[in-house]
Amino acid sequence: MSLRINHNTSAINSHRNLQANQADMAKTLERLSSGLSINRASEGPASLVISEQMRAQIAGMNQAIDNSETAISLVQTTEANMAEINNLLVSIRQLAIHASNEGVNDEVMLEADQREIENALSTIARISDQAQFGQKKLLDGSRGASATTTGDYLEFVEATLNTGDSRENGFDVKISQAATKATVIGSTALTDELVKAGETLTVIENGKMATYTSNADDTAETLVQNLRSEVDRKGLNVDVFLGETGSIEIFHKEFGSDYNFQVSSSTAGVLSKESGEIDIAEAGLDVKGTINGESAVGRGQILTGVAGAKCVDGLSVRFYGEGKDLAVAPGCTVADMEVGEGEVMPEDQPLEITEAGVSVGRVFVAQNSMKFQVGANHGQTVGISVKSSDPESLAKGVANASGFQSLADVDVTNFQGAQDTLKIVDQAINEVTSSRGDMGAFQKNTLEANLSNLRIANENLISSESVIRDVDMAKEMAEFTKNQIMTQSATAMLAQSNQLPQNVLQLLG
Repeated sequence: MSLRINHNTSAINSHRNLQANQADMAKTLERLSSGLSINRASEGPASLVISEQMRAQIAGMNQAIDNSETAISLVQTTEANMAEINNLLVSIRQLAIHASNEGVNDEVMLEADQREIENALSTIARISDQAQFGQKKLLDGSRGASATTTGDYLEFVEATLNTGDSRENGFDVKISQAATKATVIGSTALTDELVKAGETLTVIENGKMATYTSNADDTAETLVQNLRSEVDRKGLNVDVFLGETGSIEIFHKEFGSDYNFQVSSSTAGVLSKESGEIDIAEAGLDVKGTINGESAVGRGQILTGVAGAKCVDGLSVRFYGEGKDLAVAPGCTVADMEVGEGEVMPEDQPLEITEAGVSVGRVFVAQNSMKFQVGANHGQTVGISVKSSDPESLAKGVANASGFQSLADVDVTNFQGAQDTLKIVDQAINEVTSSRGDMGAFQKNTLEANLSNLRIANENLISSESVIRDVDMAKEMAEFTKNQIMTQSATAMLAQSNQLPQNVLQLLG
């Protein structure tokens, strides 16, 4: 047995193990006190990277959940205001029906109805202007895609969330075919002999039929008037006229290929080609053209950018021009008409629509649709466009005999006005309820469904991050007990090792 006093190897070994045990004890205490198995990168570099990425996703999801809940509150606020506008429109419709009761109403009653309608319209305008969520207005048109047009025959209809912004340069609209109505023009003029002989005319539209047989007291004018009355009574959606040449002309009231009707006459050529046969009217045409050079689909007078078209996806405009020759709008340049550059086309100069198409105006879109960040990552957004509910923006473009351009123009002080007000109000109700339906679908199928999905995903992601980052307390307590015992043992052994050099003193005895 050798004894050395310059280097106590046993003490050095005991000290090294004591240091290791104390380091393990410190890590165990840190994990137990923090609840985390990874407190620094050196404890698990790869696990730390994965965990931090998950933490970023979790934080993003938590905020996305808050965003979705706030968005739902905004949609509910918007829809509640629209519900009140709906109620006011129903009241206006009821007043229009009352005003249509011409046999009973006097001027004072009609004026009272009109004043009440004007008051309701004023309230609708006020709600549209003042409906807010915080400082953000909801129904004044600033939360959707709005647009203006140039050109006498062009009107903006709607734009969607996918429509691009063009408020600076506008989108050029080219028309290669104007919309027309289904038409029948008799080739044989009505004569007194035909009328007094008893001419039977029949018009069939959408399953409804109107028939009139003339008598000896009728003239061509009264025959057409009586047929028109029968058409109106049966609810057919056609117009009946007596042409300048004495032939009967019948037009469907709606534009496009979706609408048609049939006719028959007891004399060949008056309406049908053969006596007693049923002929189908010449089909109406849908408008054709392009918007900003992109393909567009025509339906009646409305031209809509196809899905996926650059900038004009969902953009709809109405072209009112009929026939082949159109008057050029004042100020429209020759460049716009593809004639030349720099000159101004003289006002009222005929413009012929060609297969290549001619520019009829431009549409300037201001895209202000509401967008919501409902996901934890870039691009995970949804949006909705809310139209203006102002009376001047509702029920535009509805054909009526009173010349009402929108809901703001309605007047029930005469029978025709009351009848046309019903048409206008019905369209306004359809527009508002359609918008409410869109809002409800957006809330239910987009926001609420996404919110439910986010909460489930967030729960699962937190669970995954916990497996990586959180400490197993039971396991760590067992480790702590082991390290505690090892530390105490190492300390005792270091004390014993430090006593070994004293054995050298026994050799001096």
